[in-house]
Parts: sequence; structure tokens; C-alpha cells
Amino acid sequence: MEATLSMCRMGETKKNTKSAFSAEERAAMKAAAAERKASQKQQDLDKALAEAIAKLPADERKMADKIDAIVREHAPMLASKTYYGMPGWARDGKVCVFMQPASKFKVRYCTIGFDPISNLDDGDMWPTSFAILKIGPAEERKITALVKKAVS
Repeated sequence: MEATLSMCRMGETKKNTKSAFSAEERAAMKAAAAERKASQKQQDLDKALAEAIAKLPADERKMADKIDAIVREHAPMLASKTYYGMPGWARDGKVCVFMQPASKFKVRYCTIGFDPISNLDDGDMWPTSFAILKIGPAEERKITALVKKAVS
């Protein structure tokens, strides 16, 4: 009897594990799987990035466009890429910089993030993600400096 209860509990655990991800997280995982299957031709990657940005709400689209312009001007070696359906820019196929829209996970602010391929190292501890509510001149200077450092 105890073994039967144990097996039932295991079955319940598996059911609960399946629903442990939010709808947004499941959508991000599906987007990542589609990205792996998608063409890696640069024009297709550029189109996928443009489509990801176009789907964003106006305020986030404006920020993503600004980040895209900064990356294209100051880090032209980075290629367009989507990252779990979010705007991203990669070096040698590995995401270096990405923008996580607030709307994607229903949070208060967007973030600009830098993956391990980025060269942001500063001692034994450094930030790799930054909250952004809007991009004015001061934020643009900070993002530009971070992008330049990330690819140096």
C-alpha cells in the first residue's frame, strides 16, 4: 500500500512539475527552440530581430530600436539575433547583448543584459543586467559604454 501511495505521489509530482512554468516562460522556451531551427543566414536573422522589435509595445520598441542603433554603430561585429524571442545581438553565434522587454514577463521594467561572452569583467564581481525604464541621453551614453566594453 505504501509503495502505491509513493507511486501516486510521484505521479502527482510529475504533473505539478509540468505546470511549474508560466505561460510566458513556456512561450520563451518555444521561441528558443524555433530560433535553433531557424535559418542562420544574416538576412534572416536581421528579419527575425526586426520582427521581434516590431511586436513590442511602443515604449519598449523605442528602447529596442535605440539599443539596436547603438549596437550597429559601436559594435558592428555583433550580428542580429533573437534570444528566447527577445531582441539580441551575438558574436560567433553566441548572444552578447540582449534586451528583455518588461511586457514579456509582465514586470515593472525592461532590462539590458550581457551574457558571459561579454567582456564586462571588473574584479571578482560585476553587473551583467541593467534595468531601464527609458533611454534618454544619459542612459544612451551608459549603454554605449557598456556595449563598447562588452566587445572589447
